Amino acid sequence: MGAENKTYITEFILLGLSSDQHMQILLFVLFLNIYLLTVFGNMLIMVLIHIDSRLHTPMYFFLKNLSFTDLCFSTTIVPQMLVHMLVIRKAISFVGCSIQIIVFLVAGCTESSLLAVMSYDRYIAVCKPLHYPTIMTHRVCVQLAIGSWASGILVSLVDTSFTLSVSYHGQNVINHYFCEPPALLKLASEETYKAEMAIFAMGVLILLGPVSLILFSYWNIIITVIRIQSGDGRLKVFSTCGSHFIVVIFFYGSTIFTYMRPNSKKMNEGDKVISVFYSVMTSMLNPFIYSLRNKDVKEAFRKLVGKQSL
Repeated sequence: MGAENKTYITEFILLGLSSDQHMQILLFVLFLNIYLLTVFGNMLIMVLIHIDSRLHTPMYFFLKNLSFTDLCFSTTIVPQMLVHMLVIRKAISFVGCSIQIIVFLVAGCTESSLLAVMSYDRYIAVCKPLHYPTIMTHRVCVQLAIGSWASGILVSLVDTSFTLSVSYHGQNVINHYFCEPPALLKLASEETYKAEMAIFAMGVLILLGPVSLILFSYWNIIITVIRIQSGDGRLKVFSTCGSHFIVVIFFYGSTIFTYMRPNSKKMNEGDKVISVFYSVMTSMLNPFIYSLRNKDVKEAFRKLVGKQSL
């Protein structure tokens, strides 16, 4: 028994969102449509920004990076989840699980930084419009984007290293639909305090840090908007920044709930549902929230469609 208990796990079994066969079919159709919308929406945003010179501005530069992270974010989770909804044995190898954690964390943490950078961009545009061209230069934008990706990679390496350094043998059933550090640590065969504290510390850095910057930016934006005499000017600013704030609430609210609380030994169904918001839904919503009410993006899309019809 001792030797058997020390046999390290080579694969994990994911329970998914539901064990009911009929429900899994319904979920398959739902998440397939969500994934197709995610791919189409984010790819469209990236193409439009690339080909239309009017969208070669700091805001759309960051949005292009955000769309790419959303593609990575969703693609590392949803396709496997869809396959598991159609098969009986929902297995993933230890190596596959490790890769999924790394890509998921890099994309997710980078997105967290990018959302903060985008709020800073809106703060400069609204509160310091005359200085905007000199502050948000192309070089600064590139540096901010590189910094966002670097922070995502750093946090991913720390969280993944601590999560995978813990011993796993015996229990290999994960009550989740993808490999995620908090869910994986529940199967650990040893004390996980250090890993939990490392993940919490990285959460403070990559979640609470950006949230603080976002709140600071929006507080100043609101004060500036209140002083605007023109009703149309207020509406335009609230329309642009309001869409960003919707994404912030969806993404940070659900992520902080998962990563910034004590790690209990059980994951309930509510936890899995909440994780759907930041791991699946925001990647689909981002391109639509940022573009549906945006005149420039609509015009770029009409221009693209017009070219294709000629």
